[in-house]
Amino acid sequence: MRILVTGGAGFIGSAYVRRLLTGAEPTLDVDAVTVLDAYTYAATEGALDLVRADPRLRTVRGDVRDPALVDATVRGHDIVVHLAAESHVDRSITEAAAFVTTNVVGTQNLLDAALRHGIRRFVQVSTDEVYGSIATGSWTERAPLDPSSPYSASKAAGDLLTLAYHRTHGLDVVVTRSANTYGPYQYPEKIVPLFVTNLLDGHDVPLYGDGGNVREWLHVDDHCHGITRALTHGRAGGVYHLGGTTELTNRELTDRLLAACDAGWDRVRPVADRKGHDRRYALDSTTTHRELGWAPTTDLDNGLTATVEWYRDNRAWWEPLKPRR
Repeated sequence: MRILVTGGAGFIGSAYVRRLLTGAEPTLDVDAVTVLDAYTYAATEGALDLVRADPRLRTVRGDVRDPALVDATVRGHDIVVHLAAESHVDRSITEAAAFVTTNVVGTQNLLDAALRHGIRRFVQVSTDEVYGSIATGSWTERAPLDPSSPYSASKAAGDLLTLAYHRTHGLDVVVTRSANTYGPYQYPEKIVPLFVTNLLDGHDVPLYGDGGNVREWLHVDDHCHGITRALTHGRAGGVYHLGGTTELTNRELTDRLLAACDAGWDRVRPVADRKGHDRRYALDSTTTHRELGWAPTTDLDNGLTATVEWYRDNRAWWEPLKPRR
């Protein structure tokens, strides 16, 4: 099987490539893996160091917004796992154009190339944020999309395009929508690596609003395994939720990260809430459990502890990514 992973030098993408090439996804017979990545600020060469010497790995430095490059890169592959995206909500509020061109136009370029070159399956990796906010209960896959930010709106558009190519052209696609994901090699602008690296450096951490926003948390390895299960067992045209096992308010998450870093609440600095900040996300993963046989296996406390230890032990990776104070 020849697999193209877009965004394969980013957080989730590099984790998926490492798992593919180290045998962590044994149901896949991997002959070759190609990484297509623009190496924007959120991608790093070091995220692939563990597997760089594997002869099955090829890296292509390029942008999914370039249709000629996308076409040439997709050719010769069996599977496309599409993870390339602009993904930071705060940046999308001030710089929306890059999110629309990457997450919508880039997805369309890949879908067109997949159709031309007879790709066997196209996996669109998405987010729970496309649904907006939910006060109680949890979203099923049939819930209406109601995005709140330019980021989530652009991801929703990419999802709809992907499903439309299935309905119009018969392209074999699946869409995964996941809970908030954490783990090693996550660029330190998202809450877990931002807070951990700030605390390890003795700096304060910024907590939005009253800290009452609720999220589910999913370890990156569980997320990656869910992608594989969707790839190998999903229905063509299916949407699958990859939910976490634990809901936490941002205050509760902060409390756990402070404890893991031996810090106290005096290190927390309240800041004005984000514009359009969704209050709560919650995914119903019943269909995913039933059809794919997937469920997360990483306990949140153990996963957070291991993640903090990774950042503690890998300063050489993240320190150059942080702005100097």
